[in-house]
Amino acid sequence: MNSANLQLEGVYAAMTALMTTLRDKGLLDQEEIDGALERAETALVSNSRRPTELSAASVEAICFPLRYLRLANRATADGPALSFAELAARVGQMKASR
Repeated sequence: MNSANLQLEGVYAAMTALMTTLRDKGLLDQEEIDGALERAETALVSNSRRPTELSAASVEAICFPLRYLRLANRATADGPALSFAELAARVGQMKASR
C-alpha cells in the first residue's frame, strides 16, 4: 500500500477523534458537524475555479475525506467506532446512489 494512503488513514482517524471530542464536550452537536462538512463538500463540488478537465473520478476523490468524516460523525454517535476500512467501503457504496 502507498505510504501516503496510510498517512491519510491516520489523518482521518485524528479528525474523527476531534469531531467526537467536540460532540462529546457539547461544543458542537452531530448536526452542526455534519452541516459544516456538507457545506465544505458543496463548496468543493461547485468550485467554479476548478479546471474543467478534472474528471468526475477526481472530484469524487476530492470529496472522499468529507464524505468519510460525515459518515464517521454519524457512526460514532450511534455506537462503537467503525474501522477505516468499514467506513471507506460504506462511502464507496454510497457513491452508487448519487
